[in-house]
Amino acid sequence: MSFIPGSLGFDEFGTPFIIIKDQHKQRRLTGIDALKSHIMAARSIAKTLYTSLGPKGLDKMMVSSDGEVTVTNDGATILNMMDVDHEIAKLMVQLSQSQDNEIGDGTTGVVVIAGALLEQAEHLLDQGIHPIRIADGFELAAQSACKHLDSIADSFPVDINNLEPLIKTAMTTLGSKIINKCHRQMAEIAVNAVISVADFDKRDVNFELIKVQGKEGGRLEDTMLVKGVVVDKDFSHPQMPKELKNVHLAILTCPFEPPKPKTKHKLDVASVEDYRALRKYEQDTFNEMVKKVKDAGATLAICQWGFDDEANHLLLKHELPAVRWVGGPEIELIAIATGGRIIPRFEEVSKEKLGYAGKVSELSFGTTKDKMLVIEECKNSRAVTIFIRGGNKMIIEEAKRSIHDALCVVRNLVQDNRIVYGGGAAEISCAIAVSTEADKISSIEQYAYRAFADALESVPLALAENSGLSPIDTLTQVRARQIKENNPALGIDCMLVGTNDMKEQNVIETLHSKKQQIILAAQLVKMILKIDDVRVPGEDF
Repeated sequence: MSFIPGSLGFDEFGTPFIIIKDQHKQRRLTGIDALKSHIMAARSIAKTLYTSLGPKGLDKMMVSSDGEVTVTNDGATILNMMDVDHEIAKLMVQLSQSQDNEIGDGTTGVVVIAGALLEQAEHLLDQGIHPIRIADGFELAAQSACKHLDSIADSFPVDINNLEPLIKTAMTTLGSKIINKCHRQMAEIAVNAVISVADFDKRDVNFELIKVQGKEGGRLEDTMLVKGVVVDKDFSHPQMPKELKNVHLAILTCPFEPPKPKTKHKLDVASVEDYRALRKYEQDTFNEMVKKVKDAGATLAICQWGFDDEANHLLLKHELPAVRWVGGPEIELIAIATGGRIIPRFEEVSKEKLGYAGKVSELSFGTTKDKMLVIEECKNSRAVTIFIRGGNKMIIEEAKRSIHDALCVVRNLVQDNRIVYGGGAAEISCAIAVSTEADKISSIEQYAYRAFADALESVPLALAENSGLSPIDTLTQVRARQIKENNPALGIDCMLVGTNDMKEQNVIETLHSKKQQIILAAQLVKMILKIDDVRVPGEDF
């Protein structure tokens, strides 16, 4: 009887019953109460992000426990920084995170759609429809919406000689970000970075080759794309040359210092002669190290570890410029960019293992004397660095998140070049298609289909509301025009340009991103609707 969750007892009539341990300390929610509780928690999360959707969406200020301030309207970042306790609310956080990991964009929209679906599910539950029938109906409706998206998708030209369409797509992504005053410049940087590292034969983009580096000071307009590597270090000695041409790099992970005896015994220096001999041994060993690097043909040493001032002086004396304390990821990126090999021991230094760069120069910034190294004209031109400037750390961090979103969108287009039109156009078109499909269904799932169509319209409603337009009026007008003109590119004119045609406004989203949003939201809602019993400790309820 070990499988019984508690101890077995008998009443005075011999009827058995189970005594469950600590039952009086637990609180339990079952049935419709549990579902309502979950829906309320998830909707409260979606409500938080509702006002951040679209180009006119508002930012959120997040203050961490140690007082660090983050201002952003990136859905995944906001939810990651929120202190969420409710288990179902945590699922919404994970939903946004999975959209960010898979697509990189649409993290706010996916949560808004999931919240709207749960709101519709609550109405259906109040009508007495079983949660499983609702969940199944939502899943079928999501499949129907994805099929419709395939039918309205346009093919998109990804041509290295004509980057303008890609730039316009990246501009759509950056439209809602804090950096939209440098809208086109940032989009061009993102597109050029992806095109530089993309493998068009495999339709793949290796993000490891794109490094995003930020430096406070300067303006956002000073942001640039470096065809090489930017390292937040300078030459180890101020008298070393500030610019090197045709550089052969030795990339070292071994310390530039004499070997220390690996023993627990102590070394007694009893006389001046002993001390001088030890000092001479250290100098000879170091000179030997420098000689090995110089003999291999190296003109610059990149060291993962540091070295003392005496070693620094000897390097200058031997005319071997060096950079110390370069981090592991940067060492790897330099090795990839320059075509060099990482050398773990001085005995292994050889000409074949050296990397090559056409130019290595030191950049100075403003009056703070901050310096950085730029390694350009590398052997492997596919490694690039996006160097972001900004007035403060907060703007730089938000710019990094925005650039990441734009990079992801361009990568998605390289992988799958089909697109749909943004501004809520795709959602309105899917809502019309799903609603029409509902009329052909004779089972009870038709209610779920119609609810799904209503939920999809939450995106254009949010876009209109956040742009200061009348949500219902705007949506009904655009919806009527879509049906009348049979034009799935009509959406919400958030920027008040004067046309609802998103094709003219160049508001473009990837098909992969839009389908992923609908599928992920529907799957999460189905999962939530299937939970009908919750047990939690009473004091934490």
